[in-house]
Amino acid sequence: MVRKWILAAAALTSLSAAQAAEFDGVIMPDVRVADGHTMQLNGIGLRTYSLLGIPVYVAGLYLERRNDDPNAILHSPETKLLQVRFLRDVDAADAREAWRDGLEQNCKSPCSLDPAGVERFLAAVPSVREGDESTLVFTAKGVRVTLNGHLIGNIADPQFARVMLATFIGAEPPTPQLKRELLGGTP
Repeated sequence: MVRKWILAAAALTSLSAAQAAEFDGVIMPDVRVADGHTMQLNGIGLRTYSLLGIPVYVAGLYLERRNDDPNAILHSPETKLLQVRFLRDVDAADAREAWRDGLEQNCKSPCSLDPAGVERFLAAVPSVREGDESTLVFTAKGVRVTLNGHLIGNIADPQFARVMLATFIGAEPPTPQLKRELLGGTP
C-alpha cells in the first residue's frame, strides 16, 4: 500500500514537472487561465540588454491557440497573456524609457496612439525589483496590466493594446531573439 502511494506521488511529481516550462531558472506553467479563457504557453524567452547580454527578464506568451505568426497574433481578437518575471531591478525611469521607445518603434504612421493615453500609462509604470512579476492580459477591448497581482492599468483601447504586444513580437521587438522565442522558436 505504501509503495502504491509513493509511486502515485512520483507520478504526480513527474506530471507537474512536465506541465511547466523553465528558462534561465524561471518556471512558467504550460497553461494559464485569464478572463475565463484557457491559454497554452506559446513560447518563453529571455530579454537581454546591451552587447554584454545582461539578463533583464524572462517572458512567456500564452495564446488560446498556439501560433508563430506575429501578425495573426497581434490582430486576433482572442485573449492573450504575457507573463514577465524580472531577473534584475529596473528603475521607473528606465522602464518608462523602454516602453516609450517600444511604443514609438511599433506604431509608425498610419498607426497613432493618443499622446495623453501614452503619458498616463507611462506615469503608472513603477520601478521593479528582481523577482517581481508583471502580467499583461490582452483582449479585444484592450489590455490589463498588473505587477505582483496589483492592477497598474486597465487600458480600454484595442489599438494601444496591439501596439503594447507588438513591443514584444512586432516589427521592432526589444531583441529578435526574444521575439523568436515568444513565437515558439528555440533559444
